[in-house]
Amino acid sequence: MRILITGGAGFIGSALVRYLVGEVGADVLNLDKLTYAGNLQSLGPIEGANNYHFVEADICDHAKISEIFAGFKPDHIMHLAAESHVDRSITGAKAFMETNVMGTFSLLEGARHYWNSLEGEAKANFRFLHVSTDEVYGSLGEAGLFEETTPYDPSSPYSASKAASDHLAKAWYRTYGLPVVVSNCSNNYGPYHFPEKLMPLNIINAMEGKALTVYGDGSNIRDWLYVEDHARALHLICAKGRLGETYNVGGRNERKNIDVVKRICAIMDQLRPQNAPHDRLITYVTDRPGHDHRYAIDATKLEDELGWKALETFDSGIEKTVRWYLDNEIWWRPLRGEVYTGERLGVLKA
Repeated sequence: MRILITGGAGFIGSALVRYLVGEVGADVLNLDKLTYAGNLQSLGPIEGANNYHFVEADICDHAKISEIFAGFKPDHIMHLAAESHVDRSITGAKAFMETNVMGTFSLLEGARHYWNSLEGEAKANFRFLHVSTDEVYGSLGEAGLFEETTPYDPSSPYSASKAASDHLAKAWYRTYGLPVVVSNCSNNYGPYHFPEKLMPLNIINAMEGKALTVYGDGSNIRDWLYVEDHARALHLICAKGRLGETYNVGGRNERKNIDVVKRICAIMDQLRPQNAPHDRLITYVTDRPGHDHRYAIDATKLEDELGWKALETFDSGIEKTVRWYLDNEIWWRPLRGEVYTGERLGVLKA
């Protein structure tokens, strides 16, 4: 099985590459532009494997994409390349439109022409998995869950760009017959997460005795999904999901943001007691513009149809995550020093 993964040097993409190369044994080509969030060090465990290949390229480059398709001849394409940080999208939306919308268009067109050149079993078995987010659905009230049929209602430039790319993927299935499947996931966490997101940012800040920033009153709720559970789900969805369908992937682990930060503090108190209590570092800051209140995924369709089940609980996953950052400063320290120093992003000028 030859699988082309876009964005395979990112957080979720690298977890997927490690899983497919190391555990599934697939022949994987990782296509990544290597923006600030792309890190080849995240592929260290499998970089010498004979079934792993890397090419640095931009999914907006039509000619390069066609060249890669023709040379590698993928059986499946798993599309994860995207700008993904909401805060960055607030003050720099252009990059999100270019990569998430036009890049997805470029990739779909390249895939369509490549697929049309195939014959017989190769054409019948080809799949294009478009990986997206639960943020396209907007915000939930106190009750209910996002289902695959929930109307789209994006709030940020990031989620709007992902909603647009989801619609493109579905349209290429309905109009051209391209064998597309779409997935929408809840908040991922785990090792190798770029330290601008809630968990890694506050874990590292706690290690350094810096402020643990919480937006608003910290009551915003997210459903947390361990990244390695997500990687297993994506493999299943691509291989066995019904064409033209959407599958929601969630960990059934709803937590308030403030409770996530407090849990990080409690684990740090156990592992670094000399700096306890870490919750003294919690600092509330002005809320993010357009901040959705609650996300929660109903993963029943994925669980019932494809037999997937999250293996990590929130407590087991977050402890693994904290321990990983404590043990792997060699991975995150260069990023903290040279790429992102921990400053707040997405602040609009008055």
